[in-house]
Amino acid sequence: MSNVRIIARLDIKGPNLIKGIHLEGLRVMGSPNKFALDYYNQGADELIYMDVVASLYGRNHLGGIIKDAAKDIFIPMTVGGGIRSIEDAREILRSGADKVAINSAAVSNPKIITDMARQFGSQCMVISIEAKKVEGDHWEVYTDNGRERSGLDVVEWAKFCVSNGAGEVLLTSVDREGTRKGFDIELIKAVSSAVNVPIIASGGMGKPEDLLSVVSEGGADAVAMADIIHYKRAEIGDIRLVAEVAGLGVRSYEPTRSNNN
Repeated sequence: MSNVRIIARLDIKGPNLIKGIHLEGLRVMGSPNKFALDYYNQGADELIYMDVVASLYGRNHLGGIIKDAAKDIFIPMTVGGGIRSIEDAREILRSGADKVAINSAAVSNPKIITDMARQFGSQCMVISIEAKKVEGDHWEVYTDNGRERSGLDVVEWAKFCVSNGAGEVLLTSVDREGTRKGFDIELIKAVSSAVNVPIIASGGMGKPEDLLSVVSEGGADAVAMADIIHYKRAEIGDIRLVAEVAGLGVRSYEPTRSNNN
């Protein structure tokens, strides 16, 4: 098994890092890149930047933030929110992003998945899926930051996206997001067992140990976290240590400079 990746997720509204519950009730946390640099120094494996209001305005506004981040941060960065075309994706990648995540654009125009994978490679094409439980073991795909129903079944949609070129799935449980109640293990397991690309579990991490169950039971390849690190209830080093002690493979990391706490 490859190493479990520990990813810091930064949801952005305008110039600010924000945090909500169920992707709503957004609270301003501060400068996204101050947090991002801190997480980089703590040993995050990757960063995910999501423009949470981009779908309302029809475009992603993170280019400047990513350019600034890329000056000091040398780990993979995924950027999502409002990316609707090859040109949008190219602009974000030129700004310094390594991967683009799309959700709403893929639901409205599924062909964009294949187009982006052909243009930039599947390793750049992350399908972002916002999932809400509907009944039994079924989840529905939502768009526009958890606001709009699509009518699509999450597992079937994930299979379609991967078969059309998506190289990774960012799977967010809207029900669990911001609740600190742990990941939706059944959701992650349903998708991870249906596709053969890496799954990033997002939504609900309340304590470092939550990583263990979503990897061992859910089959996640990576965990994206926000609330737990934004509010300093744990540092990335604490989470890495829990994974190491449990015998999970993680990237070896030696702090090279002091953190700016």
